[in-house]
Amino acid sequence: MAHAHPAGKSVAATNAGPLLDALTDCVRPELAQVQKLFDQELHSVQPCVNSLVRHVSRFRGKMLRPLLVLLSGKACGKTTEAHNVLATVVEMVHMATLVHDDVLDEAELRRKGATINHLRGNEAAVLLGDYLISHAFHLCSSLDSQFASRVIGRTTNQVCEGELLQIHNRNNLDLDEETYLQIITCKTAALCAACCQLGASFAGADSNGVDNLHQYGLCLGSAFQIQDDILDIVGDQSTVGKTLGIDFLKGRLTLPIIHFLRTAPQEHRTLLRSLLKSHEADKVERIRNLILPSDSVDYAKDQARKLIDKAQASLAVVADSQPKQIMHAMAEFVVDRPM
Repeated sequence: MAHAHPAGKSVAATNAGPLLDALTDCVRPELAQVQKLFDQELHSVQPCVNSLVRHVSRFRGKMLRPLLVLLSGKACGKTTEAHNVLATVVEMVHMATLVHDDVLDEAELRRKGATINHLRGNEAAVLLGDYLISHAFHLCSSLDSQFASRVIGRTTNQVCEGELLQIHNRNNLDLDEETYLQIITCKTAALCAACCQLGASFAGADSNGVDNLHQYGLCLGSAFQIQDDILDIVGDQSTVGKTLGIDFLKGRLTLPIIHFLRTAPQEHRTLLRSLLKSHEADKVERIRNLILPSDSVDYAKDQARKLIDKAQASLAVVADSQPKQIMHAMAEFVVDRPM
């Protein structure tokens, strides 16, 4: 489906690829400092700990959350050493959530490599996640202001609340869209929003600018999670790089499933409910084959698209610049990730 963009936004839409390639060029020195701080802060006198940290460092990927801190700072003025610290802190928090998520999901694959829990067991994975969170707050406390620590603390609280709300609704086949959105807002979008809020705040943006950047991150993060949930259904594991089909196996209803159970013909809804409750070996494949011919995946994509449009509109308060263009391109990338 083609989507029209208001004047001034087409640059990000039409040149998303080249602009995404320029991401690290725009903030290359800052990202180098972030990686250095990450390694320094997490260094231990215990070789076994360093081995685990080295392995989990492979999960850094495109470092979306540090980029959000740095680009928000540059878009609202300029970055300082505090931005580098904050970008490192949010990456540690994010990495901790990934390690803990893999334990909850019993996942074996992340970024095309073995998860910590698969390699070393759940005990080591849980403790490593705790180690990352602990160091994130230790590093954050090095800043003179308590503002950042309170924002990060509030955000980690929200992430835990989102995960607990999701667990509470496990196997709830009557989960509604509103509750689903509450879950993904807490567990994913809140951290992206905090990244943008901190980046703008520490660059000296006014309250309107900070609020709009926070909104950008919130919408971006929600769209990111919806797209992630879509990929769990339609994605190719070798392309996506992590274990797929976990949502079905864990009894988690995502937006395409919720829409299907609300709109599909009665016999199809009955079949899906039966499959979701079953323990059949081919459960994941059968659910995919049932969902794909419907319009439920397209519905979810359209909801993600609306969130991206809203995220991009939030950038209207920011002066035109390369960081702003890149943030537009990042938003496009979220809904155009390879399947």
